[in-house]
Amino acid sequence: MVKKQRRTKAKAKPAWRITDANARELTRAFLAMKNSEEMSAFMRDLLTESEISEFSKRFYAARSIAGSTHYATIEEATGLSSRTIARVKQWYKHGKGGYKLAIKRYKHQL
Repeated sequence: MVKKQRRTKAKAKPAWRITDANARELTRAFLAMKNSEEMSAFMRDLLTESEISEFSKRFYAARSIAGSTHYATIEEATGLSSRTIARVKQWYKHGKGGYKLAIKRYKHQL
């Protein structure tokens, strides 16, 4: 007699959280900025110009993906690789909701 194996439900992964104390402090520092001028100054002190440019291109890509813009158009506008754009799309669609929330609030400010 062959016993049937029971299927067990896979346990859900716990929600990702910033667990590193330094990363939490950085998050708090971002939130402490009162306006875009303060944020710009902090970002320039924290990041290189090329890092800021890379982040801004990724945010542009996320906004473009939200608007159903084709990869080729995003590549041409930003110089990002299709692989990077695909990663942005993956996080936009299946990430923690950060891109969607940022885009929603960004549009609200316009």
